[in-house]
Amino acid sequence: MSHAFRFLMVLAVSFALGPTSFGQELFSQLVGPVQVAAVQSGPTASNKTVQVPYIFWGGDIATFLANGDLKTKPGSTYQQMGLDMQLVPGDDFVGQVRNYVSGKSPMLRGTMHMIGLAGEVLGADPRTKPVIVLQLSWSAGDHIVAKKGVKNLNELKGKKIACQQGGPHVGLLYDSLAAAGLNREDVEIVWTKDITGPDGPATAFKNDASIDACCVVTPDMIGLTSGLDAVGTGAEGTVEGAHVVNSTVQMSRSIADVYAVRRDWYDANKEWVQKFVAGHLKATEQLVAMRKGFGESGKLSKEYEQILSMSQRIFGKEVLPTLEADVHGLLLDCGFVGLPGQIAFFKQKSNASGFEEVMSRSINLATQWKYAKARAGFEPNDFDYRKLAELGGIQYAEPTNVERFSPSAESSEMFLGENLDANTIVSFSINFEPNEQTFSSDRYGAEFLRALKQASQFGNAAVVIRGHADPSKTLMDLIKAGTAKGIIQQNGTQGNYRYFMNGKPLDLSRTKEVIDLIKNGSFGGGSSDPAVTMQAALSLSQARAEAVKKSLEKYAKDSGITVDLSQIIPVGAGIMEPVIPKPRNIDEAKENMRVEFRIVKVNPEALTPTDFNF
Repeated sequence: MSHAFRFLMVLAVSFALGPTSFGQELFSQLVGPVQVAAVQSGPTASNKTVQVPYIFWGGDIATFLANGDLKTKPGSTYQQMGLDMQLVPGDDFVGQVRNYVSGKSPMLRGTMHMIGLAGEVLGADPRTKPVIVLQLSWSAGDHIVAKKGVKNLNELKGKKIACQQGGPHVGLLYDSLAAAGLNREDVEIVWTKDITGPDGPATAFKNDASIDACCVVTPDMIGLTSGLDAVGTGAEGTVEGAHVVNSTVQMSRSIADVYAVRRDWYDANKEWVQKFVAGHLKATEQLVAMRKGFGESGKLSKEYEQILSMSQRIFGKEVLPTLEADVHGLLLDCGFVGLPGQIAFFKQKSNASGFEEVMSRSINLATQWKYAKARAGFEPNDFDYRKLAELGGIQYAEPTNVERFSPSAESSEMFLGENLDANTIVSFSINFEPNEQTFSSDRYGAEFLRALKQASQFGNAAVVIRGHADPSKTLMDLIKAGTAKGIIQQNGTQGNYRYFMNGKPLDLSRTKEVIDLIKNGSFGGGSSDPAVTMQAALSLSQARAEAVKKSLEKYAKDSGITVDLSQIIPVGAGIMEPVIPKPRNIDEAKENMRVEFRIVKVNPEALTPTDFNF
């Protein structure tokens, strides 16, 4: 990853936690006693200036642009809409919640997971129940870094992981473990006070040899590994063997940044809220166009330089010292969703990463990880987005289903052998019966749903469906043909045979060597040609992978779930990777008869670029 990402979210969303916060606490205990009171500001109140929090994130730069500065500036989009705001720092989310409940501000700025953690507190009184009014973005700048020996998310089981208590990475960690089918009890979490710095996960990861992985922002990820696709060498402060096992670059729909509004204030001031959202969407389109223009020309326009300079001043030049590398870099890690993204997130029931699904994950996190005793949800807005587009002076555009993946840009070698293993983020398998050619949703529906949800959540990764075949018939034909030709010698008794070739032991459990032997050997010409059998197994495994993709497509259609079929790639592995290389009975042979779903990193050039992530 480029130098432009160095300072991403260095201060983002830290909690004001006390000395006892390293253990698990209910969110209500973190907030402490606070009295619910009415909001004393707004268009119908004596105080017209509404306090609106912001956090250290690229999506909030659109808020600065719409407002003109921290205080609504004459001539700005929001001023022209008749809004009056004072933007205030909200990186202390617990403090935000206190201000929200006590009536100092009607709004919350956080991630869906964070609002889920606070849900029990926020929903305790119907007046303060959150209404989610705007999704700003999806994150592309948060990562899980692991030490040597942890190749993917599946291998986090039993490992010790450092993560900031209560911050945005709690959601990333929850989603990552869930993708691997792991629970909170399957790992040991070392909670840290801060998201970065001396009391952050990266420092703990460096200093404690027993910690296997950590959840970090981009600057710390680069410091540990030297880059998104690099491996730390131990030089220049990196950790030897440290590498990224998951990133929101690929898991592009995990961390959803949103604004929420109190239920009572939303109902009383809906016109104000609609203007706030419409103005933000207008500023988002302007900002995305500026960002794109700079990327294409390499030259800062006057307007883009002005907003980058304002953001640098607001966030602090000490953390964003340059405009081109650091402030622009902050924006590059921000996947804006825009107007189409609002429709996809709040309105499309077919969206596997839509409001209901993300809220469900957020509530599950809160209750399963003991931040809350009871499930407490929140509500979506009820906006008419055509009217919002008109209000914001932007073109109405619904989300379109674009095939973003170009398999032709990927080498088939990407999905085989060591290359596949190196690029696999997470995987799971389903087993099938011998000669099974169809895969019904009645039997495999749960697995299909899991695959579709992961395809949506890992929006910038390929879903590789790999068919596997049992090697038993190939091994039998190899021995039969080899002994008939005198190439292979057999010793011992039935059930305890030993095989030799050229005077050396032949180990049939070493699958790669067996495959090379068949490819290079002279076993053809007879009725039992292992090369023919092995090719048939490869063709069968490819056919099974394609059959699963068709069944998955039908399941998605029948369930009303949107899926990008170009993201799903069927591949036949044949006998290459058996679970049991030399099966002794049919039950062991069935272990090899499987279809595997793998979430795999792809070359960015294989993806169709989009301005908005929805």
